[in-house]
Amino acid sequence: MSINAVSLLLEAIFLKAKSLQSLGRLKEAAQSCKVILDTVESSLPGGLPQNFGADCKFTKLHDIVSQSVELLPELWKFADCPHEAILSYRWALLSHWNLDTETTAKIQKEFAVFLLYCGDEASPPDLRFQMDSSFTPKSNLEEAILLLMILLRKVSLKRIEWDPSILDHLSFALSVSGNSRALATQFEELLPGFIDRKERFYKLALCYYGAGEDSVALNLLRKLLGNYMDPMCFPALLMASKICGENRSHAEEGVGFALRALESVDGKCDESKSTATCLLGISLSAHSKSVVTDSERVTRQAKALEALKTAGQLTAMSDPIILYHLSLEYAEQRNLDAALDCAKQMLNLEGGSNIKGWLLLSRILSAQRRFVDAETIIDGALDQTGKWDQGELLRTKAKLQLAEGQFKRAIETYTQLLALLQVQKKNLGYGKKLLKSTRRHLDRSLELEIWHDLAHVYINLSHWSDAEICLFKSKAISTYSAARCHVTGVLYENKGLYKEAVKAFSEALNIDPSHIPSLVSIAVVLNRLGNSETVVKSFLMNALSLDRMNHSAWYNLGLLYKSQGTPSSLSEAAECFEAAVVLEESAPVEPFR
Repeated sequence: MSINAVSLLLEAIFLKAKSLQSLGRLKEAAQSCKVILDTVESSLPGGLPQNFGADCKFTKLHDIVSQSVELLPELWKFADCPHEAILSYRWALLSHWNLDTETTAKIQKEFAVFLLYCGDEASPPDLRFQMDSSFTPKSNLEEAILLLMILLRKVSLKRIEWDPSILDHLSFALSVSGNSRALATQFEELLPGFIDRKERFYKLALCYYGAGEDSVALNLLRKLLGNYMDPMCFPALLMASKICGENRSHAEEGVGFALRALESVDGKCDESKSTATCLLGISLSAHSKSVVTDSERVTRQAKALEALKTAGQLTAMSDPIILYHLSLEYAEQRNLDAALDCAKQMLNLEGGSNIKGWLLLSRILSAQRRFVDAETIIDGALDQTGKWDQGELLRTKAKLQLAEGQFKRAIETYTQLLALLQVQKKNLGYGKKLLKSTRRHLDRSLELEIWHDLAHVYINLSHWSDAEICLFKSKAISTYSAARCHVTGVLYENKGLYKEAVKAFSEALNIDPSHIPSLVSIAVVLNRLGNSETVVKSFLMNALSLDRMNHSAWYNLGLLYKSQGTPSSLSEAAECFEAAVVLEESAPVEPFR
């Protein structure tokens, strides 16, 4: 047959496919379209020649083939045949159809979007398309990311026009996969002019914050919020305040950002105002922990509580995040009844979906010495939580059992938790790279804490060899751990080896100078060894400057004053003992925060 006859025949089949599409007979239309491509591929196994469309007599045939390549995956997609659609997209991109750059880019984008949102997990590309040492996507997400990165590369090389939706879809894909750092690289490599400079800074800050690089994100936000860019950018002010509120050393700066956010939102919706007010409260609360004088700390705490209450009122107490922070602030100020009410209200709003809410509620109940009720709450949370997310819940349950004096049950709970972590390690397969590494890091931290908890249990039971085994296991996870050095010191102290205990506590403080348990413990042992009262007091005051609610530090400071024997020191001792009793009676099994 002549080329003209072939073109007419394939055109007739293509028109038939379009007609069937109009009639809604999509599968038949797809089959007709597939006939065209099968015919061309069988006739030209090596693909269409590079200059196939340049020759006038082949132009019509080339147009029909190009339109069929574009149409086939669309037909399968609308026929609700996702597997066939994916195979058609791959066929279109991996075979040599001599498509122009714009058409190829269009198919790549449509395929990436389909992979991201179709809800049907595809198998990896066929082996015949895989080259040696080339990257092969193992999931829809990886394949979509690869396609979108190829498109961005084409944009950078100016082979195709800039399409902002490409970056939007890539942002979604990399965020879902936990590759925020890789997304930051894409924004950094994007040529100037494609996105606004302010938008670039803000999105880069989001990426670095998502990647856990808070200081980098904060520096970017500082530049964005400088006088020469956009000092009143509301989203950036909120984000900056949030980052600062999570770090005590930046809390005062966070207060400033939150106040500027409130200024910029003046007269706008209550939701925006409530968010800014909540962040103001969080920053004030964090800042109150770093102030020197008690009067200033009380003032900051009162302002923090007032800000959080205002944020709650603006949302009619219907925002679970605000309620969580309000409950947390009440709990830390030892207004446990109010904290309990807020925590219950938060859990009702969330339907028990947030583990942090369950943990906070159980810790508040433990501070009220309602250990049985707290354990019941944890059991309820365990019933509603997936197995991989039960770690913190099980650890809190073990702590509650220890508080009730049920050492055997606590050891069994810790053993169950260790077994869960071991199974979890083996089930971490490929997938979301950063989320996987983050999960592994959290699991290692949790395992480390479990071995330390168990060591404390065995020390209390005078099972020295078992405690030493736990510390050996801990050292295998992390060689440099202030907590492990502290537990080692406690073990020496209980054995009566006070000099070795001091050495272990000193090592802990070399690793982490702000490790509060080690500050208190070294003060106790030094006092027992007859060291200078000034040195002992400096350690205890340092601990209290970091945590004013530490009942052990207050108690030992009281003992120090009592040993001095003067009327003024006895009065100071009485106040310290009173504070220690009040704080111990309202201390949770684990810190509220």
